[in-house]
Amino acid sequence: SGPVRLATRVTASGNGSDLRSNWETTGSVPFREAFAAVASTAARSLSSASTGSKPRPAATVVLMRDSEDDGSLEVLLLKRTETATFMPGVWVFPGGALDPEDGEGETGLANCARRELAEEAGIELHPEAELVPLARWITPEVIQTRFDTWFFLGQSPPGAQVRPDGEEMTAGKWLRPSAALDLQERDELELHFPTLRQLEAISGHRDSQAAIEAARSDPAATRPILPKVVGDEREFRILVPGDEGYPED
Repeated sequence: SGPVRLATRVTASGNGSDLRSNWETTGSVPFREAFAAVASTAARSLSSASTGSKPRPAATVVLMRDSEDDGSLEVLLLKRTETATFMPGVWVFPGGALDPEDGEGETGLANCARRELAEEAGIELHPEAELVPLARWITPEVIQTRFDTWFFLGQSPPGAQVRPDGEEMTAGKWLRPSAALDLQERDELELHFPTLRQLEAISGHRDSQAAIEAARSDPAATRPILPKVVGDEREFRILVPGDEGYPED
């Protein structure tokens, strides 16, 4: 997935809003403004003794197919129900938290991604179908509810039909990564930040096989990306690995 480059410096103002909601849902807010909203609340935790919970293992699958029209790469996005208390109306990749029956390690996480795809989108992947790690994102430490999420690339079975479960997910669509990013820029598609970053990471590949080959050869694919808030309540920044000043401790 390559190095992440995003550094946000803001001055605190206002009362902020729910930290978990702001981190997971950028909606139509530009990246830097969205991260500033996170930091507005997160910075108030910098001087407190409280810390977030241990991140729970989770997995998601960036399911791909090649367009019948021109062979270009398309990905599956699902829309969360508008009545959800967590990320209502946001478009996401199928995924969820690791269950005990999924197993452990990378194999267990891949099983989790397959299970969530079947539950949320009605698409079954063969147990031997290859899932290739693309990225690994950890919820910031200042957030109470945290996940250590592995993003896997996978190829859709030929002719697979998307059947959202109607509870968590209410719609599904195949989009070119660049088209999804354009829709988000026009406020026509709500995405959260890690989803945006994965779409950016694969948007330059001509087809699904090229994306998989690039991810397979990326030594950083399983390297954790942990955003951190640095500074104080009045002036602070959100940094990710690779940014100047990112705390390494």
